[in-house]
Parts: sequence; C-alpha cells; structure tokens
Amino acid sequence: MTSIVAIAGSLGKPSRTRLLVEDVARRVAARTSGAVTLVDVAELAPELGRSFSRPAAEPVETALAAIEKADLIVAGSPIYKGSYSGFFKHLIDLVDYRALTGAPVALLATGGSDRHALAVEHQMRPLFASFDALTLGTAVFVVDRDIGAEGHVADERVRARIETLVREASSAVAVRSSAAA
Repeated sequence: MTSIVAIAGSLGKPSRTRLLVEDVARRVAARTSGAVTLVDVAELAPELGRSFSRPAAEPVETALAAIEKADLIVAGSPIYKGSYSGFFKHLIDLVDYRALTGAPVALLATGGSDRHALAVEHQMRPLFASFDALTLGTAVFVVDRDIGAEGHVADERVRARIETLVREASSAVAVRSSAAA
C-alpha cells in the first residue's frame, strides 16, 4: 500500500494548514489506494521542542520514521514573516538527509495575505531540494480567509491548482511504485 505522509507545520489548533494538508493527502490517497499518516507539529510540539538530535523522543522518532519511508510527502506550513514555521523546520532538520532522495513532495502553504505566496518557492522548495527530494512542479499557497471548514478552499483558481497538484502527486506515486516493482 502506498504510504502518504501529510506534514502539518502549524502550532495552531484548529489549524487551516492542517485542514488543507489533510484534504490534499486524502484526495491523493483516494486516487492511489494509499494510506495517510498525519504528522502534526502541534501534537509533537512538547517532545519536538526537547529533541535536538537522533534518536529523538518516541513520538518524534515515530513521525521521522514515517517521513523517511514515505512514498509521497504532502508538506504544509503556515508562512510567518516570509518563511515556514520554526517547528516545521525543526522537524525537517531531524530527518536523515539521505532518506528523501527521489521522494516526491507536494508543497502547500497558508498565510495571511498574498504577499507570502513566494515563500513556497523561495523557502520550501529549496529546503526539500537539499534532500534531493523531487518537489512537484505545482505548489499551492492559500490565503487563510479562503480556507473553510474541512479544508475546502473558496477561491476557484486555487482549487484548480490544488486539483493539478493532486494529479501530479498521484502520477508521481504511480511512477515511484512502478520503479520499485
């Protein structure tokens, strides 16, 4: 079964970022017969904040193992002052740099205004490229006010980008599965 790991990089509860990441991961899972594992930094925060190296605290180590073995990563973070959240970065800093080589990564971000939209390209894409991960061509930034209940996005153009991202992610999973077989 395809392993899809959805990383929600927000400390907020409730979190629009988490809703968006879960929605995208579920949609890809439905197309690929995959199973979704959610890694939520808000739930890991106490242990993550005390983890400075590997092996990390048990729930963090479990999350890292899931990330490192994923067939697809759906990574999302809120954007604060032009970059991803600190806890999101701290989690990713603990990932084994060799583990994500060739792994497809779908990039998502949320923020208070469109002024933060390029953070996906200028911050998140280079972060995962440093692991030699395969960041998908389409990345999605969503303004907070456009995310409704259950992660549904109000803006029609953004919904179309999300659909493109879901298609790309599903195709990347199929290619990765074929290569493994």
